[in-house]
Amino acid sequence: MGWLEFALAMGVFLASHRLPPMLGVKDALVARLGLRGYMVVFSVVSLGLLWWVIAAAGRAPYVELWEQTRAARWGVNVVMPLAGLLTVLGVGAVNPFAFEGRSAGFDPERPGIAGVTRQPLLWALLLWSGAHLWANGDVAHVVLFGVFAVFSLAGMAIVERRRRKVLGEAGWQALTRHTSLVPFGALPDVRFGPLPWARIVGALVGWAVLWQLHGPVIGVVPVP
Repeated sequence: MGWLEFALAMGVFLASHRLPPMLGVKDALVARLGLRGYMVVFSVVSLGLLWWVIAAAGRAPYVELWEQTRAARWGVNVVMPLAGLLTVLGVGAVNPFAFEGRSAGFDPERPGIAGVTRQPLLWALLLWSGAHLWANGDVAHVVLFGVFAVFSLAGMAIVERRRRKVLGEAGWQALTRHTSLVPFGALPDVRFGPLPWARIVGALVGWAVLWQLHGPVIGVVPVP
């Protein structure tokens, strides 16, 4: 039953991200709730499904492929604050290139988070999945985090291609001249403007809270 639950949870999570746009559900909800309202509902549902997938992976039979090392546990603890920062700085920020950003008010001379990377949330997902893949060498978690790593990489390619098509080649070149898909690839030719300290502090506080909750919620204490 453990494998069946894990397969079902993974399938429902992936379907929740692919089917709504394909079936027109996303457009209907955006029309009714507005883009911000839809993003709130989508985020809450996604977090709930993500928790189910992670919990189901923990209940699946344990089949070890490689041992967990202290270096890998340290790697997770180093990477996760960065993933948290990218998430908080990316969601709802002025960034016309990412699905979690907004287009209004974008200044290509001061691109903000897009000057770090045009796809902050997908990079956060890749960092999260990659670090946890290293630290969890059993079959269920390799499948779990491996799928999310592939999902994030494929998502970058898809979103970039769609945004480029929408903006047109001339518009894309004009808006992306001080940005990069690879984090910090636009340096040193980028100006960020004032740092969003409230978001930065909020991200670090959020990471600390999640670190404390990791044991009681996920069942694994993240101490190296």
